[in-house]
Amino acid sequence: PNEIRRMTIQMSPLTNASSTNGSALVQMGLTSVLCAVVGPIDCVRRSDELADRAILEVNIRSAPFAPSSGDRRTANPTTDRRIIEQSSLIKNALEASVMLHLFPKQRIIVDVTILADDGGRLCAAINSATCALVDAGLPMKDLVCSCSAGLVTGTGSSASGGLEDIELMDLNQREVSTYSNESSAVYLPCATMPQRGTVVLAQCESRLASIDVFEKVLNAAMEGCQLVFNVMEACIRERTG
Repeated sequence: PNEIRRMTIQMSPLTNASSTNGSALVQMGLTSVLCAVVGPIDCVRRSDELADRAILEVNIRSAPFAPSSGDRRTANPTTDRRIIEQSSLIKNALEASVMLHLFPKQRIIVDVTILADDGGRLCAAINSATCALVDAGLPMKDLVCSCSAGLVTGTGSSASGGLEDIELMDLNQREVSTYSNESSAVYLPCATMPQRGTVVLAQCESRLASIDVFEKVLNAAMEGCQLVFNVMEACIRERTG
């Protein structure tokens, strides 16, 4: 339970693409996400400019072969509610770290492509976007690391004689679908800036029995974010050193 899936990071996989300033390919288990960063560049319209900071634009696309369920229908990024919501969550998480005030009246484009989806694609997308921003040389307060956590009813017995709840890190699609039918199951994607100890994203759509349950799952997710940070830091140091 206290471990994440195998995580690999490839910096600058799009070295031949002249239009991108930075890119990264992140694999978390069987989930694979490619991210490309363009900018800072000038805004297309003067009305889009902000006088005091840059605009961060996040676009998500999912490849037709990405879902593990075998559903080959292509989601429209402009109308699909889940993609629009995840784009907004990624944007808010990254804006907490990227120093946008250094680039007034400009914009930074983050293009995320889901190549394989086996659960945790929001977390993998945030990690991929962070690595791509680092590869582009954009100044950041801290790395934004993301990991999910869940709480399920285990088979062991607790001290009170009931079933003991077990925290799981970095759930895959099978685990999410298996435990989603349980009334007590909890799923929480989380993103943090580990060196600052700051939580920038914590989204939970499950019904919580108490605040203690939320704290337990959030602590497990933050531990997973720390493990992601260790992998990310080692990859960046190897890339730059």
